[in-house]
Amino acid sequence: MTALLILLCIILVGIVLVQIARVVELTAQIKGEREVMRESSWWNGVLSLGFLVVFLAAVFVSSYYYKNELLGYGPHAAASEHGGAIDSMFNVTLFFTGLVFIITHIALFWFAYKYRWREDRKASFIAHDDRLEIIWTAVPAVVMTLLVVRGLDAWNTIMADVSPDEDYLEIEATGQQFNWIIRYPGPDGKLGARDYRLTTATNQIGQDFKDRKNWDDVIVSQELYLPVNKKVRVRIIAKDVLHNFYLPQFRVKMDAVPGMPTYFVFTPIKTTAEYRNELRKYPEYHQPYDPAEPQGPKRWEKFEYELACAELCGKGHYSMKRIIRVVSQEEFDAWYKKQESYYLSQIRGKDEDPNKGKVLDIDPPAQDANAPVKTETTSL
Repeated sequence: MTALLILLCIILVGIVLVQIARVVELTAQIKGEREVMRESSWWNGVLSLGFLVVFLAAVFVSSYYYKNELLGYGPHAAASEHGGAIDSMFNVTLFFTGLVFIITHIALFWFAYKYRWREDRKASFIAHDDRLEIIWTAVPAVVMTLLVVRGLDAWNTIMADVSPDEDYLEIEATGQQFNWIIRYPGPDGKLGARDYRLTTATNQIGQDFKDRKNWDDVIVSQELYLPVNKKVRVRIIAKDVLHNFYLPQFRVKMDAVPGMPTYFVFTPIKTTAEYRNELRKYPEYHQPYDPAEPQGPKRWEKFEYELACAELCGKGHYSMKRIIRVVSQEEFDAWYKKQESYYLSQIRGKDEDPNKGKVLDIDPPAQDANAPVKTETTSL
């Protein structure tokens, strides 16, 4: 029924447009071609001036109105160490492109008004001008060069990898339709090896459990926790289609490509609580989080850092969202101690366990301490 109504609306719009065209044609025949051209030209010029003013005003008013909702402005200063460099580069680019936008917008619609058709006007021929062409070629080239050099410097700084002697936390994010599988290293601080050929319904990322480093790795299913002021290196990969690992508040964005691991290194500098306190200073964030509950929590109270997929990866793309909590080192350590090894909790002793039948040094101690137990310590 809905499709039929839409089809009828389209047909009616088409009929209206045809009738308008016929009315215009009849008007031209009655009033004369020149009179119609004169009126049409005048209206086009006036409307162009109107659009010039209204559109520019809308751009500036909306920018001011939403300034505290935009990343990089108001309370949304970058929450990572490198984010300030990206925001600064964006602002410099916005200055030059915004200046060009305003000038060309005014010139475009002012010329449409000033040089509209009139009976007493004759078109002028403007000869080739070398000096003008040099100016409008050289100036953009210089500005573009400055922006590219600045961008390359920022890129090389931001994309620098960690050095072996640095203190950092390495985690792994695997994108699949339609969620992120996040893996933390165990107490050994190292992520175990993977092999896509080992992927099963239980071993979704193909961990090689013959590798000792996999025995204590943790896969979190709910919220992600990160310690503040500690460098984090994220291994990024995808299982099926192209995804994109996106942390907007941290200015982190990197493609997750099947078969081609990538990475991003960043340092969170604001806890979730600190970011909420920044939002609390602005009246926009004292509005109810849910308009249906006016007395419910405020927007600033419900804020959470977000991990999203910034690549359209299929019909369930929306469900790629994960919550990230940035906390103090003490809070992170307390959370981390509660996490269970994926191998010990989901794989150990089952048919998929390549170490089944062996006693490993990570196994919990036997319940009867007096009973003799033959143990085998496997170290690979």
